[in-house]
Amino acid sequence: MKKSVTEIEVRYKETDQMGVVHHSNYVVWCELGRTHLIRELGFNYAEMESDGVLSPVTAINLAYKFPAKYGDTVTIETWIERYDGIRVVYGYNIVNGDGVQCVTGTSEHVCVKKESFRPISIRKHLPDWHAVYEREKKAVE
Repeated sequence: MKKSVTEIEVRYKETDQMGVVHHSNYVVWCELGRTHLIRELGFNYAEMESDGVLSPVTAINLAYKFPAKYGDTVTIETWIERYDGIRVVYGYNIVNGDGVQCVTGTSEHVCVKKESFRPISIRKHLPDWHAVYEREKKAVE
């Protein structure tokens, strides 16, 4: 199973008055990790969108374990947790520079046609993505 690793330096604007990262920033960091993973798999969100396909989040679940703080460098590990030809579930593990787990979680996505926002089959409409995601799914099993 491929795990993408993305490092982020915690910026002051991402924290509250106590220097603790606001919970909403982890969702943004997951997006960065997911985009990085997709790029490492050989694909590009922007190209998919220019072809009229979007990939909205249908569910997100994050468990906050330990606060990341201003000045920390966090590492986001991202992988394909599940894939069924329609839905993709990405997994995330975010740790601080000391290796302490800060957040774990998943996000679920479907692909939709931009003009109608109706779901499409990744298997049928994005066969190259499907082949790679199937390969990654088998690596998880």
